[in-house]
Amino acid sequence: MEEREQIRQAEFVTGIIGTDTILLDGIPQVAFVGRSNVGKSSIINSLVSRKNLVKSSSTPGKTTEINFFLINGERYFVDLPGYGFARMKAKGAEKIRKLILWYIGSGEAHPRLVVLIVDAGIKPMPQDREMADILRQEEIPFVVVANKVDRLNQSERTRNLKEIEAILGCAILPYSAKKNMGKGELLSIVLAA
Repeated sequence: MEEREQIRQAEFVTGIIGTDTILLDGIPQVAFVGRSNVGKSSIINSLVSRKNLVKSSSTPGKTTEINFFLINGERYFVDLPGYGFARMKAKGAEKIRKLILWYIGSGEAHPRLVVLIVDAGIKPMPQDREMADILRQEEIPFVVVANKVDRLNQSERTRNLKEIEAILGCAILPYSAKKNMGKGELLSIVLAA
């Protein structure tokens, strides 16, 4: 990996729940979005080679803010709350949904790229399809990452990835945050954004 394609520094900056001056500072943003418990935090931690930069939890629905992490002093990784947590009260789930849609579609935030994370072991949820459609409508470049491929054997992986590609209508990057599979490719994509 070239020197410019490495993450040398990563730090938490702030969490927001709406309009904030951080959205106006001109620093490029790469956002990470996906359903609750799909591994958004684990993927960011994998990319920055740190175990606990982004706090992750086995309890879905823990992240309720949009969290900004400054990477190499030159871009933000933006960790969006997870959507689709079935046991969250409807009011809370709708609040999270509106926060994500505000970030993506309000025109206040300007993500250069969105990393849409799905679980390689299951079919995409309707919310995943909706998110891909919204990103296309808003003309925001995005990449779909299928996390947790390490949990599948080769035939399951091949079958599931083809199915995910067909449902979401785009190419998929296989990934394992646990084993850093796909890290080099995803790192190149997010740092080039």
